Amino acid sequence: MDHCYRHPGRETGIRCTRCERPICPECMISASVGFQCPDCVREGSGTGRSPAPNQPRTLAGGTIAADPRLVTKILLAINVALFIAVQARAGLVDDLALVGAWPPSPHVPVEGVTTGEYYRLFTSMFLHEAPWHIVFNMLGLWWLGGPLEAALGRARFLALYLISGLAGSALTYLLAAPSQGSLGASGAVFGLLGATAVLMRRMNYDLKPVLMLLAVNLIITIAFSDFIAWQAHVGGLVAGTVVAAAMVHAPREHRTLVQYGTCGLVLLVTAVLVVARTAMLT
Repeated sequence: MDHCYRHPGRETGIRCTRCERPICPECMISASVGFQCPDCVREGSGTGRSPAPNQPRTLAGGTIAADPRLVTKILLAINVALFIAVQARAGLVDDLALVGAWPPSPHVPVEGVTTGEYYRLFTSMFLHEAPWHIVFNMLGLWWLGGPLEAALGRARFLALYLISGLAGSALTYLLAAPSQGSLGASGAVFGLLGATAVLMRRMNYDLKPVLMLLAVNLIITIAFSDFIAWQAHVGGLVAGTVVAAAMVHAPREHRTLVQYGTCGLVLLVTAVLVVARTAMLT
């Protein structure tokens, strides 16, 4: 397989339609037919520069960014900041972690998603208690997030991350015991893992490495299901795969409709799961 002319360490099966040099997802820019490299776009590809509405786009139609890892860095920083806050303030985890309902107590009122604290579905995605927990999740976010953000664009990547995390929280809320607490970015990271498989398939890359990584993680999830919220992993993986498929396979003429329509549909299913579980518990 060829290597990107700007990033020699990256294999690729895609070539610039103008100069035919091999380009990786970070370098490919959507053109009227196929993809072009940054140099050809900069030179106007012999037809002059494109007008503002037709500015160069990423594989998924996002805007080309100077820093293709900016959103990944921000998400990582938020996770680390909250981890530090959790260590510094006792009780913060109890306030923000995902839980359906704490058991009734004569002295403590019932708290949880069931009682209207729906923000827990979101805040739990950024919480970690153990150092090993946040290290593994942040390594996954860094390794998977950068290439995905470069290929999808900032807005689409952020949508993928958040929707995957929320779907993981919703499935955990639906299937886990109401008093079982859950926290961590694992659901969102599994969504990125599923999206990576979709992107690699789209780019005709060898899927064996990512499928092996996915298989190992699923085996670990099942083997340690007593200590891991497997529901979050499965929910995030399914949502991330579906959203990513819409992102990279949407037809150019209906790209926005298909991409954001799919995001809206996944969010709707997520909301239905949450409403259904709340009705079961009240």
